[in-house]
Amino acid sequence: MKYIKSCLNYTGGKYRLLNQLLPLFPKRIDTFVDVFCGGANVALNVDSNRTICNDSNKPLIYLFNFIKNNDLECLFDSIFSIIETYGLSKSDKYGYNYYNCDSSKGLGKYNKPKYMKLRDDFNSNETLDYDKCLYFYTLIVYGFNNQIRFNKKNEFNNTVGKRDFNSRTQENLRNFHEVINTKDILFSNKDFNEFDVSDLTSKDFLYADPPYLITTASYNEQNAWTLEDERSLLKFLDNLNENNVNFALSNVLESKGKENKLLKKWANNYNVNYLNFDYSNSNYQTKKGKSVEVLICNY
Repeated sequence: MKYIKSCLNYTGGKYRLLNQLLPLFPKRIDTFVDVFCGGANVALNVDSNRTICNDSNKPLIYLFNFIKNNDLECLFDSIFSIIETYGLSKSDKYGYNYYNCDSSKGLGKYNKPKYMKLRDDFNSNETLDYDKCLYFYTLIVYGFNNQIRFNKKNEFNNTVGKRDFNSRTQENLRNFHEVINTKDILFSNKDFNEFDVSDLTSKDFLYADPPYLITTASYNEQNAWTLEDERSLLKFLDNLNENNVNFALSNVLESKGKENKLLKKWANNYNVNYLNFDYSNSNYQTKKGKSVEVLICNY
């Protein structure tokens, strides 16, 4: 089955796991809540009457709403205008040889000074306006592994990547725009502890894909997810269970020789589905000690 892919290659995204995750979800869902939506790959492909994509990352949710609320062709025109202004590569039009680059090493050497100028201009603009959203998206597309990274000064600090706004990335943006304007999708910017679940019923379903306590990734730097956060989330899910709301939690029980003892003990109260996924191509996973990835459900 062909799934819709997010317009962002978000770190930790579950696109490659959809064929294992979705069959484990409830068959009939009124309101689907993705409380740590990230790139929204899961939410885009769940069959529900209503979908809420929530994430605590304010620029991310602002960008998604921005894409949803603007004409697609105008977005493309504006993105290409930024690419032209900064002299960034257009490999779909000119190929790699035009920039004295090859596909294996990528376009980073050519794009780096242009990318850094774009990044500096983005960071100097303190207002989340039309131009800044477009700069943000372009930085993600041309950035290393398409990561969203901010330092302690709230400055975007990802480095240049190997790829650009190629035909595949353009197709993902078109498909993403179409789906979020066709389905009943609401984008929400709240911490999970602040997300109101009081209206959820047994007909609804909440999916949680939080930062993993025992792994390292760009979304989990600077102690972004702590043991206290983990405990709060598990309590949050227990409360859903007590109110007869179905939930599923994506996580890892073991990774690179570490184990999440708190999660293992908590999971004994629920149904644990073991997933088969190879992270050998991930920047954050070594070949030694593969992750034990699971989906923990209360149904």
